[in-house]
Amino acid sequence: MPTRRKSRRRKRSPAFLLLLLVGFGCIAVAAALWLWSPDRTPQTAEASPPPTAPPDIPARHAPLPTAAPVAVAVVTAPPPPAVPGTPSPVALLATQVPLTSGEPGKGARLAIIIDDCGQWPATERAFVALPFPVTLSVLPHVRFGSAIARDASAAGQGVMLHLPMQTISGENPGPGTITTTMPDAAIRSEVASDLAELPEARGVNNHEGSLATQDARVMGDIADVLAQDGRFFIDSRTSSASVGESVAHERGVLTARRSVFLDNVDSEPAVEARLLEAISDARTTGSAIAIGHPRAATLAAVRTVAPRAAADGVELTLASALVH
Repeated sequence: MPTRRKSRRRKRSPAFLLLLLVGFGCIAVAAALWLWSPDRTPQTAEASPPPTAPPDIPARHAPLPTAAPVAVAVVTAPPPPAVPGTPSPVALLATQVPLTSGEPGKGARLAIIIDDCGQWPATERAFVALPFPVTLSVLPHVRFGSAIARDASAAGQGVMLHLPMQTISGENPGPGTITTTMPDAAIRSEVASDLAELPEARGVNNHEGSLATQDARVMGDIADVLAQDGRFFIDSRTSSASVGESVAHERGVLTARRSVFLDNVDSEPAVEARLLEAISDARTTGSAIAIGHPRAATLAAVRTVAPRAAADGVELTLASALVH
């Protein structure tokens, strides 16, 4: 009987199977990594910021650089030169009559005199610079007297000699004082000397003088000197017994008297009240003279109240305009 040939199956080795499994595993891992790669995840709504411009090119909507502030010089033209014979603005103001037709006190005038000048130039020049008339009465033989007199005159303000005269109390009024014991010639010489120091002075009022102004002889000598040059005299009325105004009138010297002292109390409200009183006096009698001193409170009060005078029908003027 013929023999059968047995078929032989080749058995696969375990190593081959292991390699096959490893290969499939690698393929599976690679596929999984590819499917879940971050590059394939969808973008969110927050888009990436817009590209920035290169550093040397400004962004399209970047603010422009702010220019540094430029200082602009303001050039003020100098005032035109004064025309000879043309009155200053202050002098023009002194001659103006306010429009007060039909009102009480029409034509009333008020003069403000600032005594004791020549000692405090800063304050005194502030009075000189006021935009309305004032009269500065300057002491003789004081440091700044001549300079203040020149400044006031150049500005169109009034200038007087504030003549020192003997007091009842014995207080020394200062250099250049006229006393009751002086002979007539000495009185006249002293007055002429004091006036020569202040050629801008158009008139005189007494500094102190409660005793000397009561003496008719003394006042007669003073009036005679004033009459020679056409100067006026204003009685400061430091004494109710003064004969200064009456004697000056008898000797043909234009004269007037003080109505109100502004700053016996050195405070702005007190000076304002006295200045309002002077304005009222001017409305009642037609004219008034107020005397103050170069003090800060007086300056402030005059600056505040004096411009109101026109509204009350009172014209501000120089002292020289009120003598008669």
